[in-house]
Amino acid sequence: MTKNEQLLRGAFRAMNPHAAQEIREAYYKAIEGLMTLAQALEAVDAKSPGPASDLLIEEHLIACEALTTMKRSELGRIL
Repeated sequence: MTKNEQLLRGAFRAMNPHAAQEIREAYYKAIEGLMTLAQALEAVDAKSPGPASDLLIEEHLIACEALTTMKRSELGRIL
């Protein structure tokens, strides 16, 4: 366990349980939202190729990048 992970775990143990739950729910909602967005953009692009196709894929890749960034979060590991 890293020092940052220990500090985050301690902060969550010390904080108001309602606040900790709010953070936990927001984190999972953010991950779920990014996953849904990435999948929806990819599906729409696959079903309706056209002039906006490159833009849809670019937006899909941005959502994927955001997911990758969130997965590096130590917060995600402790939740």
